[in-house]
Amino acid sequence: SSLSSLYTLIFFCGFFEEVWKSAEIIKDYKEGDTVLHLKLEDETTLEYSIGPKDNPLPFLRNPDILVGENDLTALSYLHEPAVLHNLKVRFVESNHIYTYCGIVLVAINPYEQLHIYGEEVITAYSGQNMGDMDPHIFAVAEEAYKQMGRDEKNQSIIVSGESGAGKTVSAKYAMRFFATVGGSANDTSVEEKVLASSPIMEAIGNAKTTRNDNSSRFGKYIQIGFDRRYHIIGANMRTYLLEKSRVVFQAEDERNYHIFYQLCASSSLPEFKDLSLSNAEDFTYTSLGENIFIDGVNDAEDLVKTREALKMIESHQMSIFKIIASILHLGNVEIVSERDGESCHINRDDTYLNHFCRLLGIEQEQMEHWLSRRKLVTTSETYVKNMSHAQAVNARDALAKHIYAHLFDWIVEHINKALHTSTKQHSFIGVLDIYGFETFEINSFEQFCINYANEKLQQQFNSHVFKLEQEEYMKEQIPWTLIDFYDNQPCIDLIEAKLGILDLLDEECKVPKGTDQNWAQKLYSKHSNSGHFEKPRMSNRSFIVVHFADKVEYQCDGFLEKNRDTVYEEQINILKASQFQLVADLFHDGKDSGPPSATSKSSKINVRAAKPVPKGHNREHRKSVGTQFRNSLHLLMETLNATTPHYVRCIKPNDYKESFVFDSKRAVQQLRACGVLETIRISAAGYPSRWTYPDFFNRYRVLMTKKDMTIADKKQVCKNLLETLIKDPDKFQFGKTKIFFRAGQVAYLEKLRADKFRFACIKIQKTVRGWLQRIRYRKIRKSAITLQRYGRGYLARRYAEMLRLTRAALICQKQYRMVQVRREYLRVRRAVITIQAFARGMFVRRLYQEFLLHHKAMIIQKTVRGWLVRKKYLHARNAAIVIQCFYRRVRAKRQLKQLKIEARSAEHFKNLNVGMENKIVQLQKKMDNQSKEYKTQNEQLIVTNTALGSEVTKLQKELETLRIRQTAGTQVTSLQEELEKLRVELQEAHAQKKQIEEEFSNEKQGLKQVRKDLEKENTLLKKEKEEMNRRIQNPTQGEFQKEIRLQVELDEERQRYQNLVKEYSRLEQRYENLQEDLSSMKFHPGHRRYPSNQSSLGSDSNYTSISMSEVGDTDDTIQQVEEMGIEKAAMDLSVFMKLQKRVRELEQERKRLQTNLEKVEELSKRKAYYLPSFRLCSSNLLCLQRQELETENKKLKNDLNELRKAVADRASENNSSNELQEGYNLLLNQLKTANEELDVRKEEVLILKTQIVNSTRQSENINHIVSLKTSPPLTQDWGYLNEDGELGLAYQGLKQVARLLEAQLQTQSRQHKDELEALHTQIELLKDNLEKKQEMLDHFSTLSPEALVEFSVQQEITRLTNENLYHYTQHTILTFPLKLMMMTVLQDLKELVEKLEKNEKKLKKQLRIYMKKVQELEVSQATRSRPELTRQVTVQRKEKDFEGMLEYYKEDEALLVKSLITDMKPNVVSATVPCLPAYILFMCIRHADYINDDQKVHSLLTTTINAIKKVLKRNNDDFEMTSFWLANTSRLLHCLKQYSGDEAFMTQNTAKQNEHCLKNFDLAEYRQVLSDLSIQIYQQLVRIAEGIMQPMIVSAMLESESIPSLAGVKTMGYRNRSSSLDCESGGPAGYTLQALVRQLGQFSNIMADHGLDPEISQQVVRQLFYSINAVTLNNLLLRKDVCSWSTGMQLRYNISQLEEWLRGKNLHQSGAVATLEPVIQAAQLLQVKKKTSQDAEAICSLCTALSLQQIVKILNLYTPLNEFEERVTVSFIRDIQNRLQDRAENNQLLVDTKYTFPVLFPYTPSVLSLETVHIPASLSLDFLTRV
Repeated sequence: SSLSSLYTLIFFCGFFEEVWKSAEIIKDYKEGDTVLHLKLEDETTLEYSIGPKDNPLPFLRNPDILVGENDLTALSYLHEPAVLHNLKVRFVESNHIYTYCGIVLVAINPYEQLHIYGEEVITAYSGQNMGDMDPHIFAVAEEAYKQMGRDEKNQSIIVSGESGAGKTVSAKYAMRFFATVGGSANDTSVEEKVLASSPIMEAIGNAKTTRNDNSSRFGKYIQIGFDRRYHIIGANMRTYLLEKSRVVFQAEDERNYHIFYQLCASSSLPEFKDLSLSNAEDFTYTSLGENIFIDGVNDAEDLVKTREALKMIESHQMSIFKIIASILHLGNVEIVSERDGESCHINRDDTYLNHFCRLLGIEQEQMEHWLSRRKLVTTSETYVKNMSHAQAVNARDALAKHIYAHLFDWIVEHINKALHTSTKQHSFIGVLDIYGFETFEINSFEQFCINYANEKLQQQFNSHVFKLEQEEYMKEQIPWTLIDFYDNQPCIDLIEAKLGILDLLDEECKVPKGTDQNWAQKLYSKHSNSGHFEKPRMSNRSFIVVHFADKVEYQCDGFLEKNRDTVYEEQINILKASQFQLVADLFHDGKDSGPPSATSKSSKINVRAAKPVPKGHNREHRKSVGTQFRNSLHLLMETLNATTPHYVRCIKPNDYKESFVFDSKRAVQQLRACGVLETIRISAAGYPSRWTYPDFFNRYRVLMTKKDMTIADKKQVCKNLLETLIKDPDKFQFGKTKIFFRAGQVAYLEKLRADKFRFACIKIQKTVRGWLQRIRYRKIRKSAITLQRYGRGYLARRYAEMLRLTRAALICQKQYRMVQVRREYLRVRRAVITIQAFARGMFVRRLYQEFLLHHKAMIIQKTVRGWLVRKKYLHARNAAIVIQCFYRRVRAKRQLKQLKIEARSAEHFKNLNVGMENKIVQLQKKMDNQSKEYKTQNEQLIVTNTALGSEVTKLQKELETLRIRQTAGTQVTSLQEELEKLRVELQEAHAQKKQIEEEFSNEKQGLKQVRKDLEKENTLLKKEKEEMNRRIQNPTQGEFQKEIRLQVELDEERQRYQNLVKEYSRLEQRYENLQEDLSSMKFHPGHRRYPSNQSSLGSDSNYTSISMSEVGDTDDTIQQVEEMGIEKAAMDLSVFMKLQKRVRELEQERKRLQTNLEKVEELSKRKAYYLPSFRLCSSNLLCLQRQELETENKKLKNDLNELRKAVADRASENNSSNELQEGYNLLLNQLKTANEELDVRKEEVLILKTQIVNSTRQSENINHIVSLKTSPPLTQDWGYLNEDGELGLAYQGLKQVARLLEAQLQTQSRQHKDELEALHTQIELLKDNLEKKQEMLDHFSTLSPEALVEFSVQQEITRLTNENLYHYTQHTILTFPLKLMMMTVLQDLKELVEKLEKNEKKLKKQLRIYMKKVQELEVSQATRSRPELTRQVTVQRKEKDFEGMLEYYKEDEALLVKSLITDMKPNVVSATVPCLPAYILFMCIRHADYINDDQKVHSLLTTTINAIKKVLKRNNDDFEMTSFWLANTSRLLHCLKQYSGDEAFMTQNTAKQNEHCLKNFDLAEYRQVLSDLSIQIYQQLVRIAEGIMQPMIVSAMLESESIPSLAGVKTMGYRNRSSSLDCESGGPAGYTLQALVRQLGQFSNIMADHGLDPEISQQVVRQLFYSINAVTLNNLLLRKDVCSWSTGMQLRYNISQLEEWLRGKNLHQSGAVATLEPVIQAAQLLQVKKKTSQDAEAICSLCTALSLQQIVKILNLYTPLNEFEERVTVSFIRDIQNRLQDRAENNQLLVDTKYTFPVLFPYTPSVLSLETVHIPASLSLDFLTRV
């Protein structure tokens, strides 16, 4: 037979090292054998003796598949070793501290901070069924919260355990869950107050013990009240049995309550100087334990937390600290014993007594007196008796305990007041944090009360478990048999029944001379026959009570004193008379009882205070502590019985506080004491294993036959199978929905299933092995054939080779023989030839000797004959040379003689001087020409001198004539004076000219400097551009990382900004809710203003209407602008309006100057004259200026263009930052303005050039000088003198004055007449126009304010026209210097003209609009009786030139918003252009901008934004409506950008769209508001979609079988079979993956139908996929049942389906797949091998998106579904941890489900032209007029 897994009991020397050990049988066991042969886990063998009575067979071990189960009741074999082993495996190997045991949650203290209590864990458990997730305290809290809402019944969570087991922490986390899930609906923050009460209670009620550093020394029951919407509205706390004795006594290595040490640690603070405290070692009550410190605890820091929490008790904080400090001083009061030993006294100068009395505000003398004395009252007299030293010390300690107990109760009472609410309570959840069963070496009165309370709780627990089992059986209608369970009622009766232990204790306390020993004797005599009472053998002062958990021996010493709790009345009276109100209230009889309990009216149970309110002093002291505790315990049990309890049992794994160390012996003791094993026993006594029919069918269908599988009724199939497999009908029962099994039957079925699988595996293996063998045989046969073929071929090749070798041998022999013969023949031949050669050589040498002798003789003869011939030749040659020399000498002498004769002749000289004559001739000609020229020049000089002399003579004569005339009359004198004036003016003109030239030169130098600076900057920018281009072309890894880091920082900034927007939206929603509540409470109707409205109204706008009376002085405004800066001044509305007024004034000045300029130019053309020299000078100067200006302007324009390009390149490289983009836009606008200025300057230069050309031509044609007439006295302008000061030109002008004055006057008179006639004509026209305007004004008086505004604008235009006409009629004669000045400022005037022409055109255009509106108003008034016809005619007339605008009246704004927003349904405009409401609203905004109505624009935008917010608030759960308005809001935002006029948004516009840009207003601030609104709508859209998908994700991704028959089903525990959902109702149907995909498709289609931008849709899908990943991964990390190989396969298939859906929707580039990477890796982790180190390395490289905690958690949760899989070993997990310990990551286990990616709204301009937008009639927008 096969081996079986067993447990066996192992004993060691006097104690258990381990309670149970696992072993395997190594030898078959037969019935009757007395020894079992076992092998332990460490491979050691053991022979285990067994017997029918003494040592029965050991317990069977559960299959490996069930080891590590979440619920102990799911184990097939239910017994103590199975429970202990399962807990140990979960705690030590998997680090799981929570385990279910039926209805009990077992919590083991890990002694380590675990990251499993965060807000994301609360979110994961919220709304989940208890059996669906891993065991957790949050699951119990969620179950209680859910049952409260479903059953309408109050709930209780009972947390118990030993000291140090973690009760307080578990209760704290449960309350935190309620505070998070059921947070208060209003702003009272009750949940924060509930959590804040914990630090207070820990400070005053917790202390360090030997077992726990933060042990709660009292029990508490906190009731958290909820309203009908299940929001927290209040809380109430009840306390039980405070350990008062700890105030005056602590055992070794223990401490007093924390608050004492906190005060001592902070005694140096200034506010605590008055307490007179010092180190804790200086006080008796804090130094008895000899250890005042706790490792890792800072008492001073804890006091800060305590003081922060004490703020909820208003202003009593220092009073509380004074009372606590007084207790410490009281403990140090020294009581001096007298000599007789019967009395004692206290020194009057005792410092501690002085501090005690001062802090409590009591009289020191009285307290000193009554601390050592007491009063005895008899029927006749009253005595004062001295106390002994021991009695006085006891009285002092009793007083200290009494003060602290009353202070404790007072603090609890005031905490309850702070947590009290007046709202009616609907239900509550109570959290009971009470001490567990305690047993020490010395057990006293406190342990007795604690164990008594645990007896009561255990009784309630047993009855509840029994009741649940009975209800389950009755519900399933199976035969019910009574289960025998432990009933501890006899033990309870022993304690609390009449004449029980407590009664006898109270009776003994009433006896005057009662002692602890007498009370013990009464117990022995009364209860000696009780089965739960025993008397120790070796003691007469103790007794033993047999509790349900263990036997406990109690020492009787101190029972009576602690039960009496005696405090003398005289001491209490002194405290009542304290001058401090708080101290007096603590002990006063009539103190307030506090607010009524939160459950007194709404709960079925009348909840009272744990400690009854004392009514009188005598009555208070008459009731003993035991009686009070019994009454409060009964009240607690009544409350618990009236609620649905939930149990949490805290286990302390070891006594050394080591993390994840499991002491089996200590664990078994606590499991027995807390009732867990009793729960197991009750479950095992019935039918512990329970399966639903579908789960049983899915799990064990492999055991069924084909015939059974054809039956449709699965219930009948299961019945048939069980009746076949299990013959004993008592081993199982069939219920309505479940099958119930006895213990061990599921293990038997698992064995049959495993055998079936094993048989199937063997068959598969057999078939596969046969197939493999056949494949192998075929391969071998094929190989053999191949080998044979190759072998035969090899042999054939060898034979052929042999034949070839034989033939080759024959040929070699033949050749060899031939070579031998040939060699012999050749040898003989060589010998013969050699003999012949030697013979022939001898004969030849002889013949050669003979020839040699003949040759030598011939050479001698030849030499001799040659010498003789040469000698003869030399002799003849010498003779010939001598003859030639003599002959040549004769010839030379003859020639010399002849040359001497020729040299003496003249002809020779002629030949030598032929060239010299030619040169002389040339020089002579040149001299003649120069002489002629000289003569000509002399003649010219003479003529010139003569002319000049005559001219001088003539001038002298004329001068004399002038002098004669001067003596004759005064006219010449006046002319001379005028001449002098002209000279002065000429000098001034020269000075002005020089000044202008200097200014021009300076300006030119300045422009050159600017140009140089611009060139330098341009060079730098070019270098930066080249550098950036180089970096872009060759990006380095660092730059790439920097870019990624910048992108991450940008996303973080966007995330923070969107979180602020989200928080702002939440606060706005909260503000609106409060406003609605306030309105509903006060019944005050009225307009409600929202924060968004406030922000819109309060924003600075450049187009808000302001009265002109508010505008101040313009010069001050300009100075203010210079001081503030242009950007700041642009945001200041008042400054803007002042500048606007200044612009209007400049415009008027421009018109006046333009008129004057035109008149001056006209008069100058007809009358003005200029001197030729001035013309020449002026033309040259102006030409020079023109050329320089053109050159400078071109250079500046080129520099600015280069600068713009460089800045644009630089800005494009940094376009990821919003701040850089804004700076770039600002600089671009400045460059644009500079460019426009350059264009204007260019036009001015061209105009100036034209004028210079015209003036030059005019100067050439004019040959006379014209004089201009000025105002009296009459002056004549003779013109400027030239630079040489010639008087002739001036004199010629003087001669013509007389003739020209008359012609000038006649010309001016004719001009005046013409102008006068023109003025009369214009006046008549103006009168007619004024009459018409008067009629229109009368008509406008009856119209709306808009028409009045139009009329005022028209009047302003008329006024400006009249001013121009007036200036035109003024006759002004300018002097010539004034004309020069006009020429100087001509450039500036032209600049003003060009700039203001645009404004003039704009005003004319607006005037035409106003005239059209006036005509429309007249027509509408004339045809008001026929509005429909008027509307029809107007539309037909306007459609011809439709400009994409919609006009509406101000009173129709509400109707417009109501039709387009409030009452709009998405299906109404589904067949039209997407985002039609946004287009219509923008067209209305365009018209308001077109008519320059800022109030209309502001009102429409503000109303639109508020209306959208209201619609979204009303439809906060409608995905379609939210998507619709997200699309429209984003489209409206894009339209505001597209038509803003900003070049950055106009790059993709058409020419027609550019014409539709806004003209007057900059709506950048409203764009920001709409952007924030879009972010809010996006967040709401994602929240709605996540809310719809949330219930579907887990079921679709983890639970639905996308691949049929892949997932296995494991046995269920109690939590699975009794979840919060009713099995009969079925609960909500499970969702499949197809349903999730359909929902995603529906979301995508809705967004596409509404015209939402694809980029936004992709971000929505990405966020939804992140939610899918987060929810799926969190559930995977918190559910052990889904961490298996089959789930990994299902999960990978489901993810592939989602990826396929993304590809089908063309959303694969949205980044959604990347968000699924963690869950993809988790699925892969479930499927990979997990054995070797290579597998660990592969997992580390694979799971890059998972944290170390998540990887370890999944490996710990991994559960094999059958025995063919293996668990992940602890060593493998440790290997993974060691490999990944250096990975930098956060310690967060779960994924943050609330995280949202920062949303981006990319700019997407519309291709739709506004004039083509059609408004359907279904919208009922007939009041809109197309413009």
